[in-house]
Amino acid sequence: MDIHRNNLNNRIAQDNFSKELVRWYRTHHRKLPWRETSDPYKIWVSEVMLQQTTVPAVLSYYKKWLELFPDVQALARAPLPKILKTWEGLGYYQRARNLHRAAKIINEKHAGYVPQNYEDLLALPGFGPYTAAAVLSIAYDKPYPVLDANVRRVLMRLAGLKKGHNSQTDKRLLLYLATLIPKTSPGEFNQAVMEVGALICRPKNPRCLLCPLQRFCLAYKKGEQEVIPAPKKRSYNKIEAVVGVIKNRGKYLLQKRPSPGLLADLWEFPGGKRKEGETLAAALRRELREELGAEVRGEKFLLKVRHAYTQFQVTLSAYECRLQDKPRLKRDSQRWVSLRALKQYPFPSGSAKIVRFLEERDRRVSGHGLGLKKV
Repeated sequence: MDIHRNNLNNRIAQDNFSKELVRWYRTHHRKLPWRETSDPYKIWVSEVMLQQTTVPAVLSYYKKWLELFPDVQALARAPLPKILKTWEGLGYYQRARNLHRAAKIINEKHAGYVPQNYEDLLALPGFGPYTAAAVLSIAYDKPYPVLDANVRRVLMRLAGLKKGHNSQTDKRLLLYLATLIPKTSPGEFNQAVMEVGALICRPKNPRCLLCPLQRFCLAYKKGEQEVIPAPKKRSYNKIEAVVGVIKNRGKYLLQKRPSPGLLADLWEFPGGKRKEGETLAAALRRELREELGAEVRGEKFLLKVRHAYTQFQVTLSAYECRLQDKPRLKRDSQRWVSLRALKQYPFPSGSAKIVRFLEERDRRVSGHGLGLKKV
């Protein structure tokens, strides 16, 4: 069903759709810190953090971020490693790098003020149509409609659009939203549609009986809300990797990933992918020989962790081991680091789990040495 062929637009306009939606939002919306400010910087940070991440996961990161980087100037001045470390655990680290790059440009070209012009925002790293529209509408009261996964789902159910979405569908939905968004409090309207999608019009088990848009919804009337939009199948490339946890004189060997590419500028333990037909121990010896020019001895399995990023699912096995030879280290990307200092380095989630394991093991050993009982 085409969104323009069902007269939904006319019915909604006649029923003061926007006013009813905003009225519901004012009563039922969640109290979130980024909704208590009109500061475009703080709104921008929240929108970037919320991409690919849930609200509960973002709350503590948002608070810490603003404590460390309270404004554009502070973010622009901060060193990238500190920014990546603060972001650690949120994933999709390119978001943090883009925040940093954009802050530098805003500081240099816009006197430290987040631009109020759509084209100026789109020219900044990390700003796409959604983020630009969100900042302009919420912070600056400009009538730019937003389209995220929650809004898309709400609109597709309202219009009874069964097929999966694509760029053409999104273009029609945005044009449609532009006819609905009010000139007064457009940011509140945008947040209201997103909130309905998050709290009521959920992907599974939508709470239709509580929905303020129920009487406008074709999917509800036909009992098709659970199959709209058509689910997207997500496929992952599975990777098995192995790393060496190498300790010498109380310090662990780390290496930094290259600046361009996946997980850029993050630190990890040396190692790599297991080749087909290789045992994990053989892969470890080969990888460390290639990366460090040294042979391994006394490898001992430590732990296995699993994590996912972008289109990859990784099973990462860590081995505690020693080197027979002195490793050839690159000064700018490989170094020995004490356990205490590991906290200062930004890691991918798999490596971060290994670090937490080492810290917990050290606490247990220290507690045992002091005659403390584990609680």
